[in-house]
Parts: sequence; structure tokens; C-alpha cells
Amino acid sequence: MPLPPGGLLELTPQGLYCRAAGAWIDPWRPVPRALITHAHADHARPGCGEYWATAASEGILRQRLGADIQLLPVDYGQVHRIGEARVSFHSAGHVLGSAQIRIEAGGESWLVSGDYKRCSDPSCAPFDPVQADVFITEATFGLPIYRWQSGAELAGEILCWWQGAPERPSLLFSYAFGKAQRVLAELAALGVGTAGAPGGEGNEIVLHGAVEALMEPYRQAGVVLPPTLPASAIPRGDSLAGRLVIAPPAAHRSVWMKRFKLPQTAFVSGWMAVRGARRRRGYERGFVLSDHADWPGLIRSVKESGAQQVYVTHGNSDGLARYLREVEGISAEPLESSFAAERSDEGA
Repeated sequence: MPLPPGGLLELTPQGLYCRAAGAWIDPWRPVPRALITHAHADHARPGCGEYWATAASEGILRQRLGADIQLLPVDYGQVHRIGEARVSFHSAGHVLGSAQIRIEAGGESWLVSGDYKRCSDPSCAPFDPVQADVFITEATFGLPIYRWQSGAELAGEILCWWQGAPERPSLLFSYAFGKAQRVLAELAALGVGTAGAPGGEGNEIVLHGAVEALMEPYRQAGVVLPPTLPASAIPRGDSLAGRLVIAPPAAHRSVWMKRFKLPQTAFVSGWMAVRGARRRRGYERGFVLSDHADWPGLIRSVKESGAQQVYVTHGNSDGLARYLREVEGISAEPLESSFAAERSDEGA
């Protein structure tokens, strides 16, 4: 359903618009002023006149949208007067620099979550619960079957898988922005890359160029990561036996794969929780790790927002909205949007 008329936010052909601020949140088309929740491609698109986003996301945004974009970096929690509205950005715990955006004007407040998660992640700031009258939440994994284990536990599984095949390259396919860096940070927390441990000098983790291109903003932000090397720095004749290689899903079954002899392959994503997903995608192994909230995380976040009205967008929006109404007694409706359900090459 569309948003009701007369509210603080409205849906336009360009996306979610706040008339009081003269700004769109994660617009679908170029607009004069964009408020950006995070740098994934379905939320940050090129061609806008000015971008408001967190300072932590600046490096990734300039990498993806162009070094010369007009970017106004903001800090988490800082309130800005934009037009007739008060606007603030609050950590969403999704990827580096991700934010929920709270807008207040005319006696009402709205909170747009963007994408978010509630579990611990050493590669980005944790989710910051924020209250508002109206909450727009995602529902990428809005079904009760989705319940995540900790990233530390999952990293331990990846480490065992990698170290269990010293005679083969271990190719781990992961979304280039957010997921790859989270996997690396979780491995670093287990000691990978330290002296005498896997991933140390001479056995650095190898990165596809698409992942390597996005590493510097994380290192500059102080995220602890193990030593890495771009795949282009490895001699063509090297078998890469015993090495961990991280690449985006687009590289799977590509010409790039021909340099690896008898690799073991795995895909890391929340979608691996679905029976048969790994087999359909052609991977030997699937690891369940998501940068979106699981079912308990979605319910918890809605409750903590204190919102009197909730709108649910992308993913299983109908199902989550129905559950909130019928079980939790919260006024909730699905919301039409053009956000992709991040199944291709983004942060699911």
C-alpha cells in the first residue's frame, strides 16, 4: 500500500520524500537532495545534486558514486536542521557507516531504518535503538525460519572448512561490500593473520579485485582485519593450495575461476538458511551469515521503536506486517517500494 496523504513522508516517483526537508531518503532516481542510509547500490544511486550521509560511509560512497560527488558527511546522533525538519542519523549495524534516519517536523517523527541487523559485528558500529511515532522497517528476512547464530561461531566454521583442505584453494564467495569485510573482521577476532596462525605472512588471504577495492575505507576506520593480498598480485602459476580466497558471487563460474585448480567453494549469505539454496547456486558449502536482522531482531526493533504506526518494506513485508497486527497488536502495513531484495551482489 502507499503512504497515506498528509504525513511527514510521502512516496513519489523518485522515492520516499520529506517535503519539510526538501529531501528524499535513498531515492530511486536522481534528485536535488538525497539522505542516504548506506552505500549499497539499491540505496545509494548516482546523479543526485547533494548527498547527506554518515562520515563513516564517505569512503565507500565516493568509491562507488564518484570522488567528486557533493557529500555532506554527518556524525551519528547529531541533529541537523534541513529546511523545516530536524534530521539525525543513527547507527543501523548493517555495514560500515550504515544509518537509520530520523526526521521530525510538524509535531511528528518518522524513523526510516534502511537495512539493519541486531547481532554483534566487529566491522561496523552496533545498532542504536531509536524511538519515533512512525517506523519504516525492512523485512528482507521477515520469516520465523530466519534466526542467526553469532558471527564468531560462523567464522569458526569457515576457519575449519578452510584449514580442512590444505591441498586445495578455498574459494569463499561473499558480497563485496559489507559481508566480505565482516567475514575478515570475524576471522581476525579469532586470531587469523597473527604470527603463527592461518593467514599470516606468506599465507595472506587473497581478495578478488572487487573486494580489494573496498578495503581501504575499513582499514582507515580502524576495523581490525587480517593481512590480505589482491589476487592480481599472485603469480599466475601459483596453485594457491591452502589459501583462502574471497570473491563476489559474480565471479563464480566466470573466466576468473580458471586459474584455480580443484578449488573447494562456499557461499556465505543469509539465503543459505533456505534448504536447497546452496545446491541451486552451485556451491559445495553454504555458510549462514547475514547483515540483515533475523526474525527476532525485526520484532525486537519494531517494539523498541515505540512507533504507533509501522510500515514494512521489501522482503516478506506482507507476512511481517500481518504478524505485527495479529500477534503483537501493532498497527502495521506493507509499503510499496523499489528497493531490491538484495539477492544479487549486495549485503544479504
